[in-house]
Amino acid sequence: MITVKVTYTVQPAFAQQNLENIRRFMKDFREMEGFQYAVYTSADGNTFTHISHHNDAAVQQRVLAVPSFLAFQQQRDASGLTGEPQIEVLHLADVVRPII
Repeated sequence: MITVKVTYTVQPAFAQQNLENIRRFMKDFREMEGFQYAVYTSADGNTFTHISHHNDAAVQQRVLAVPSFLAFQQQRDASGLTGEPQIEVLHLADVVRPII
């Protein structure tokens, strides 16, 4: 399993558009299998955290190539982020049970 966490902060004026772009690619993601993807917002409303769990690298590559996801990334990056997205690969230590 491959788990990746990406955190970034958008300008306040772009936060609503970012949410709309997320909803667009999440709709496309729902048609796919082999992974779990969740997006969270922080209390400031401008900081987003994406956590993805992929069964394997082939699934991860298919997810990363979805056109609506590529458009989301392009618009997010062009919006004037407050810093570079922070990308972390996570390693599962333990889990009781997934809630989804």
